[in-house]
Amino acid sequence: MAETQIRFDDGESYERYMGDWSQRAGKVFLEWLAAPSGLKWIDVGCGNGAFTELLVEQCKPAAVHGIDPSEGQLAFARSRPAAHLAKFDLGEAMALPFPAKAFDAAIMALVIFFVPNPAKGVAEMVRVVRPGGVIAAYAWDILGGGFTLEPVRIELRAMGIKPADPPSVEASRIEVMRDLWTKAGLDAVETRQITVQRTFSNFEEFWAITVSGSPSLRPTLAEMSPADVELFKMRVCARLPADAAGRITYESRANAVKGRVPV
Repeated sequence: MAETQIRFDDGESYERYMGDWSQRAGKVFLEWLAAPSGLKWIDVGCGNGAFTELLVEQCKPAAVHGIDPSEGQLAFARSRPAAHLAKFDLGEAMALPFPAKAFDAAIMALVIFFVPNPAKGVAEMVRVVRPGGVIAAYAWDILGGGFTLEPVRIELRAMGIKPADPPSVEASRIEVMRDLWTKAGLDAVETRQITVQRTFSNFEEFWAITVSGSPSLRPTLAEMSPADVELFKMRVCARLPADAAGRITYESRANAVKGRVPV
């Protein structure tokens, strides 16, 4: 099977699947940061603005700049209520289009494993944040089995199909995240795990939302025969037992890290 390139271009389908998961983990993450109101934030790899909107609601920032390489995602972000405060622009994590010390806090929400050189991405966040400012990130614990697609990935592997991983998947490990923050010279580095649950009304809802919102899964299914797709779907369904009302509930887990720019 050909290697799958993971690209996020459809903000609406991403919202139905990953936007919901992102905000569930993001709420816990922002509570952990406990940042004061009135800060200037940069949301690196903001995608469709799911986390940015949460940031505006919970942290009462003075300003927020969201940066992402996908115009399709940014178009959705600009349609959000948060756009009354947040500004969304094209940009790359390894070359942020801002001067040094322009922000009070920099965040990567579910992004660091997509950055080709994670250390350079962290260094860029450090560059644009003032001394004493916060640098933080959270990422699904993909290699530890915490990814939102893990029930699907288990059955792909059982069928001899290697699931597509982000290019820098090792950066999702909690010990690697801590090392990246420490080597960037940040002070008061801390890590934690975040566990969240989500419930779907039935398996068909889970399947439709997951397939439409996962750019790594759609091309994989397209390369399978119709019979294999049905077998695969049956196996995933069996792995996600429903309650008496037919609802599907399962957990996902993210790793988080934070630190401060030295004064």
